[in-house]
Formats: sequence, structure tokens, C-alpha cells
Amino acid sequence: MRLKFLAIAVSMAITVVSVPKATAQIPLLPYLPTPSSVSNTSENQTVSEWIYLDGRPLFRIAASRNDISERLQNIQGNLQEINQDYFRSSTQKLKVQMRTVNDLPVIYVNDKYLMTVNSLDAKLRQIDTLTLANEIAGDLQKELERAKEERQTSSLIDQGKIAGSIALVMILSSLLIYRWQRRSQKDDVEPISPDAATGQPITTQLNQQEHQHLAEVKKRLFQLTQTGIWGGGSFIILGLFPYTRAFQVGILAAAQIPVKVGIVVLGTYVAIRFSYALIDKFTTTLISGGVLLNTEASERMELRVSTFSGVTKSITTLICMGVGILLTLVALGIDIVPLLAGAGLIGVAVSLASQNLIKDAINGFLIILEDQYALGDVISVGDVGGLVENLNLRMTQVRDGEGRLITIPNSEIKVVANLSSRWSRADLTIPVSYQANIDEALKLITDVAVDMNKEPFWKRQIIEKPSILGIDNFSDRGMMIRVWIKTQPLKQWEVAREYRRRLKIALDQAGISIPVPQQAIWVNDAHLLSYQENGSSVQ
Repeated sequence: MRLKFLAIAVSMAITVVSVPKATAQIPLLPYLPTPSSVSNTSENQTVSEWIYLDGRPLFRIAASRNDISERLQNIQGNLQEINQDYFRSSTQKLKVQMRTVNDLPVIYVNDKYLMTVNSLDAKLRQIDTLTLANEIAGDLQKELERAKEERQTSSLIDQGKIAGSIALVMILSSLLIYRWQRRSQKDDVEPISPDAATGQPITTQLNQQEHQHLAEVKKRLFQLTQTGIWGGGSFIILGLFPYTRAFQVGILAAAQIPVKVGIVVLGTYVAIRFSYALIDKFTTTLISGGVLLNTEASERMELRVSTFSGVTKSITTLICMGVGILLTLVALGIDIVPLLAGAGLIGVAVSLASQNLIKDAINGFLIILEDQYALGDVISVGDVGGLVENLNLRMTQVRDGEGRLITIPNSEIKVVANLSSRWSRADLTIPVSYQANIDEALKLITDVAVDMNKEPFWKRQIIEKPSILGIDNFSDRGMMIRVWIKTQPLKQWEVAREYRRRLKIALDQAGISIPVPQQAIWVNDAHLLSYQENGSSVQ
């Protein structure tokens, strides 16, 4: 697994490293500075912008915020006209001149006006205007000659060879990554081995979840690698030619923030899924340890560890999302120091406004810590109850017998009855007729329970020998025999149903009927008795 991730990372660098000998001609990424301010007033604020030649930054100019756009367009337009005349002429030599007008240096290129260097420009570089003008003139001389040389046929052919080599490396790298991805997908869809299928249910489920999370992480990394190969390679190819280098600058300027935000979002998502896989791996290792598998309470420990796993994933998700939001704000250029400084005050305000949520979280933490119940338990809270399907720090969700999903805030859980903690009990009351032989009935009830406990399948469900407590009550249905059968958690209903079925068959074979509710009426009125006697004598 680590080798695959390493190979993916190495392949992302192939488009930059594996290029022909003329790699030195590949331009670096253009520098896109942010406007810098010199003065403090908003109206007269001095900002700076770059002048570009074929997508390469030449020098910076400065002006007030209201005038910077007009000055930038004028200088860039003058430079464009100078470039067209110079590049079209095959014999014209480049001549950069500097003249002085009103004590300010003015730059001419082939006797065409380019710009006037003012005090704001000099203040930006912290040098005098004359020195700055000389530096700009020298840079212009060098860059214009370089730009004309790049437009020559021989230079374009050389750059074309480099572009072709980069494109070939992109294709080969993309095919290699695609092949690895297909092979990885085949490994991901392999069926679970019989040994894993016959293992513990929770362990098998955690293994499947870990497998899915790692597969999702690998899928996103493959997609990111393919995007990096084609996007990075195309970006570099655009920078090879003077005619397309301006598109490179435009793309970088437009996509700078979306790319940063996208990387943060994708990185947060991958980090969450990878943390899920690590949690599942740790949980599986903990459950599969000999200590848990060899103890009587192993199933209970599995449920508890599974509950901790779910809660840990929720906390990890919140942490990763919080860090991702902070990184996104940093990528957008927002200063997060004041936000962090005010987080304490915000926390106090939120805590006062959401006291119930805090109570839910505290009570939920105590429920998990004290193992009051866990995922998979059957509980009863007040008038509701059912199977616990979801448990976190805020709420508990149970599914009742009618299939309704009931959500209970943890702060509302005061008294809870856990029907499946560590062991359960089938509590049975068997009615026997008053006319039946009670000793024979008790022996029959005992024999049915003992015979059932001897069978291997039911012996795994029944923890202890069934207890026949005897006659528990005399009711209108007959003598009530109390039977207790201690079972594995959540097996009491299944054991009770099977025991009742077997007992009904045994009672029918022995001729002992299960009585229905009956009543006897006693008449003590003397006149009514005399009337009945006289009536009977007349008949």
C-alpha cells in the first residue's frame, strides 16, 4: 500500500523532471504579486502593478489607486506597439534610450515613447529615479532581444521538441497511473475470503469499512494524480511559447484561489476517509485480540469498541473540518489570527446559547464511558424502547418493534433499562390446569428445558441450566409455573419462542391442557336458593 502511494507521488513529478536537455529554457511560474500600499489614506493609496512581456514580469510601476489602471494600460499598450514593430523587422536593431524631461527620466525604445519613471516608482524600489530608469532600460534591452529570439523558427522548433517530449511523458505517465488504478480496483472488488466471512460479524464489518475507506482514498489520489499530470503538463507547455505564455499567466491568476481551495477541500476529504480507515484498523485489531475473543464478555466488548469507533469518527470529522475551514480562510488570504483570538468569546457565547447541547454531549460521554449501553443493545427509556442503531455525543436513536426510528437527546435519558447488557433472560410464566398433576407437569416442563439445553445449537444460546422456580401464583387461568432461562444477549426472545413451541407439543402428548381464564360463582341468598329448590321439585 505504501509503495503504491509512493509511486503515485513520484509519477506526479515525472512531467517536471523527465524532460530533454533543453529543460533550462522552460520558464519558471510567473510571479503574480499582490498590490502593495505605501500611503495610509484610502483615496490616495499608492499601489503597484507589474508590466509583462510575453507572460514574464518585467518591472513594477506605482501610482494612486485611481490612476494605476490607466497608467498600466498606457505603458502596456506602448510596449505592445514597440514589440510589434521590433518583431516584424528582421534588420532593425534594438535601441533603448533614456531622456530627461522635467527632471524625470523618460524611456524610449527605438525612438518610441514607453514610459516616464516618476517618484512613486522610485519610492517603491527605494532608489532614485535615474538609477531605476537605468535598471528598467537594461531589463528591457535583455528581455526584448530574448523575446525576438524565441520567435525565430529554430527556437520554436526546439521548444516544440520539448513540448512533444513533455506530452509523451504525460501520456505514458497517465497510462501507467491508469493501469495501477485498474489493478487497484480489481483488488478492491475481490470477494471476502471464507475465513473472514466466518469470523466475528463486527470484525468483518469493520474490515469491509476499512477496505472501502482505503479504496476511496486511493481513488481520489489517482484522480488528483491524473489531474496533476495533465494540468501541470499543459501548463508547462503553454509557458514554452511566447504566443501562449500570456494564457499561462491568465490561467494562474484566475485559478490560483480555486486551486488552493480545491486542494484544501480534497485534502480534508482524503484525511477524513484515511482517518476512518485507521480507526477501523485499530478497532479491528483491538477486537481480534486474544483478550477480547477469549473472555465471556467478548461480544459486549465488541459492541462497546464499535460504539467508541463511531464516536471517534464523528470527533475526527469535526476536527478535520475545522482545520480545513481554517486552511481555506488562509488560502483566501484572510487573517485568521483575530478569529482565533475571538474564539474564546465566541465559545462562551455559544455555550450560553446552547446549554442543552452541552448537556447532551456530557451525558453522551458518560453513557459511553460507563458502558450504560452501546450500538446493538436493546434498551428501554421511559415509554419508548428498541434496538440502538445510532449513538453519538448528542443523541441516541432506537428502532422499536414497529420499525419506527426514535431519536432521544442524551440529556433526556435519566433512567435507562438495558435488556442485552452482557446476558439476557427469558422470563416465562406457564399456566397449568388445577386438575392436572402438578408434579408430573413440573417434571415435564423441566425435561423440555433440559433436553433443549443439550442440543448444540441451543446450548450456545443458553448460558446456564434453565431454572424451574415452581408455582409462582394461583390465578384465574390456573397454576402459574415460573421458568427462567439465562441466554446470550438479545437471544432471550428466540429461546423463549422455541421453548414455548416444544412445551406445547409435550403438553399435548401428555394430555395436559393449557387452561383458559375461568370463574366460579357462589350464591349465598336464602330466598333465591329456596326458589331454585321449589322450582326443581315442580319439575
